[in-house]
Amino acid sequence: MLRRNAVFVLVALVVPLASLAPPAQAQVHVEGHTYAARARVAGQDIVLNGTGVRAVAWLKGFSAGLYLPAKAASADGVVAMAGPKRLQMRMLQEVPAAEFAKAVDKGIGRNTPAAEQPALDERRAVFDRQILALGTVRKGDVVDLDFVPGTGLVMALNGRLHGAPVAGEDFYGAVLRIFLGERPVDARLKAGLLGRRAAP
Repeated sequence: MLRRNAVFVLVALVVPLASLAPPAQAQVHVEGHTYAARARVAGQDIVLNGTGVRAVAWLKGFSAGLYLPAKAASADGVVAMAGPKRLQMRMLQEVPAAEFAKAVDKGIGRNTPAAEQPALDERRAVFDRQILALGTVRKGDVVDLDFVPGTGLVMALNGRLHGAPVAGEDFYGAVLRIFLGERPVDARLKAGLLGRRAAP
């Protein structure tokens, strides 16, 4: 009888403590799309840092989620962080690939110091050709821009690899700064990817 009472006391102590444990991070829903709390890149689990939507006035182009080895709240922290990364875009509109490539070139030009751009030019041209080969990115398509250490930027469309890797951590950092730099493509999107609440 004493032994049974001891078990009841132990359960009564443990259950409330378990209920105080923080819940696992839930998936995030954005514009009808679901972003998992974690992704796996280069054999490593990485966590969802934040999400946002690229919009011009009432027109919403895509939602995006940024996955990192650990949470980061600054662009410099994201770019400098070692390990695999993923920027995932889920299309909300049909977009010609030529417009996508133009946005990449403009974004790198606006957010990369002029002295660093010549070293990126050849790889930027390679990446442009890969984007143009997509033809049209359609509503509902999922584009992953992964950074794989030792390999570089790896692009996938709807889970299928597209094109050869584009080498260099510096190049992937330049692509990230399109979204997170001083002159980002969308300030509210930048805030969301960094896990901040955007100003209204």
